Amino acid sequence: MKNFLKTFFALLLANVVLVAILFVFLAAFGASMKAGKKAEVEDESYLVIDIYGDVLAYDPPESFPESLIGDKPETLHRILSNLEKARVDDRIKGVLFKVSSHNGLGLAMIEEIRGEIGKLRGEGKPVYAYSDGLDRRSMFLAAACDSIFIAPAGELYYVGFGLVTNYIKGTLEKLDIDAHLHRIKDYKSAAEVITRKNMSSEAREMRLWIMEDLWRAEMAAVTRDLAISEETLIEHMEYAIFTAEEAREAGFVDGILYWDQLKDWLKGDDDEKLETVSQSTYAKVTRESVGLKGKKRIAVIHAHGLIGGRKSRIDPIFGMVMGHETVAENLRKAGEDDKVAAVVFRVDSGGGESLASDHIGHAVEEVAAKKPVIVSMIDVAASGGYSISYRATKIMADQMTITGSIGSISGKFTTTGFYNKLGITFDYVGLGPNAFLLSEQTGFTKQQRERFEDNHWKSFNRWLEDVADRRGMTFEEAELLAHGRVWTGTQAKENGLIDEVGGLYRAIELAKEEAGIDAGEEVALVHYPKRKGLLATITSGNSPLSAAFRWALYRFIREDLSESYRLLTTAAVNTWTEQAQGVGASGGGDR
Repeated sequence: MKNFLKTFFALLLANVVLVAILFVFLAAFGASMKAGKKAEVEDESYLVIDIYGDVLAYDPPESFPESLIGDKPETLHRILSNLEKARVDDRIKGVLFKVSSHNGLGLAMIEEIRGEIGKLRGEGKPVYAYSDGLDRRSMFLAAACDSIFIAPAGELYYVGFGLVTNYIKGTLEKLDIDAHLHRIKDYKSAAEVITRKNMSSEAREMRLWIMEDLWRAEMAAVTRDLAISEETLIEHMEYAIFTAEEAREAGFVDGILYWDQLKDWLKGDDDEKLETVSQSTYAKVTRESVGLKGKKRIAVIHAHGLIGGRKSRIDPIFGMVMGHETVAENLRKAGEDDKVAAVVFRVDSGGGESLASDHIGHAVEEVAAKKPVIVSMIDVAASGGYSISYRATKIMADQMTITGSIGSISGKFTTTGFYNKLGITFDYVGLGPNAFLLSEQTGFTKQQRERFEDNHWKSFNRWLEDVADRRGMTFEEAELLAHGRVWTGTQAKENGLIDEVGGLYRAIELAKEEAGIDAGEEVALVHYPKRKGLLATITSGNSPLSAAFRWALYRFIREDLSESYRLLTTAAVNTWTEQAQGVGASGGGDR
C-alpha cells in the first residue's frame, strides 16, 4: 500500500509538472507568434495612447508570457518612443490621448510627454486629449494638447497641491516593536515615519520648498496652455469640482463628447471609420523603418525601482527592484561595445541599499572612463538614486524631478516585545564581544550605539567628500545641500547637484555632443536591459510562472486594491443609496 501511494503521487506530480511545462511552452509559442506579426499601420491613422493605471519607467526586469497577465505593462519608454516615431511617420496623422485621472504618471514623466507633444504639434500633427474624468495632474498633461474633450458624465477635480504622510510609530508601539535608527541628518525625513508621529519642522520646510517650485512650474505651463491667469486658476481651485459643462465654461475643456462621437468627429466625411493604431501595435514599428537610424549608437540603460540585492527582479510589495549585478552588467556591455559612442543612464529610483548603490555607481564610473555617460533622471533620483548617478560625465534631470537626499538611515528593530505578546520567548548564549550587536532581540548598549553611529558618520562623510570633489565643491558647501535635503531638478541645477535641466531626448543630444557626433546626425538607440524571450528566460533558470505570479500580485496590490478603495471612498455611498431607492446606480459614477 505504501509503495502504491508513493507511485500514485509520483505519477500525479509528474503529470502536474508536464501540464505546467506544456502550458508555459504553449504560452511562449503564442507570445512568439504574436510578437512575430508585423505592425500594420494604415495611412491617415491616429495613434491612440491610453494612460490608465500604473505607468513604469521601463519594462519589468523579468519576462513572462503576456497571455498570463493580460496586456503588457504601460511604460514611459514606450510612450516616448511611439511619440518620437509618430512625429516623423507619414502614416500617422495625429495622436489621441485617453487620459484618466487614475494613472501612475509622475510630474516629471508628464513633463517629458508634454515635450514630445509639443514637437508633434510643431510638425503640424494634431494631438487631442479625451478623458472620462480629470484632476489637476491629468489636466497638466491634457493642457499640452490641441484640444481637450471630456465625457458628458465626466467631472474635473481641480484642487491645490497637498501631501499626506503616514506615520507608523504608534503602530510599532502597539506591537511593542522598538526602532533603533540613526539618521544623517535632520532633513532625512524618511526615518520620521518610524520615529515620529508627525512632521518635523525641517521636513515641513523641505516639503514646502519642493511644493512651491513644482507649483511654479505647473502653473506656468497650464496658464500658458489654457491662456488663463494664475489668479483664475486659483479661483477655480476654490470651486474645486466641475461638471463637464462647468469645465467647458471655465475654459478647461473644449468639447463634451463620448469616445465614439470624438472618433466620428475626427474621421473624414467619406470614411467609414477613423483609422487608429494602438500603443502595443505601434511599438512593433522600429525607429529605423521610419527613418530614425544612424551608423553610430547611443546606449540607453534603464535603472528603475528600489535598489537592493544582486539581481533585478519584481517584488510583490516593493515592485521593481534593481540589483547591482544586473545593472553593472548592462553598463559593462555598453562600455565594451565599440559601436556604442556614448551612454544615457536613465534613473528612476528613490534609493535603497547603500552597498548596492555604491556598486552601481562604481560601474558608472568605469564606463565614464571609456566614453561619455549622461545621467537622465526621471521622476525621482534621490538618496541611492543620486548615489548611482553622480559619478557620470554629466547629470541631467527634469525640472520636476525629485533628487538629492544625500543622507543616510541605518539601524535595526528589536521585536522581542512583539514576540512575547505571541507567547514566544528567547534565551541567549554567546561567545566574544558584541555577539548580539545586530540581533533583533536586543537593543544597543550605550557603547554599541556610539560605535554604530560613529561608523555611520564615517561612511556617510566618505560619500559626501566624494560628491563634493566630483561636483567641484568644498565639503562645507556640499554639506549645506546634504543631510537629507531634497530638491527639484530646477533647484538641483541652481545649487550645482546636476549639470542641466531636460528630458531623455535632450540627454541624447548631450551624449552626442560629448561623443563628438554632429547635432544633425541621426543615431541608433540601443536599450538595456534587453527584453528576454520566454524561451531564453526558461533556459536561463528563471521561472516565467513565478515572475508572472509576482507581477500579478504586485499589480493587484498597486492597482486592484487601490481602485477598490477609490470606489468605496468616492462612489459607494451614492451607489448604495440609489440602489436602495430603486433608481439604479448610474448616478453614482466612477469618480
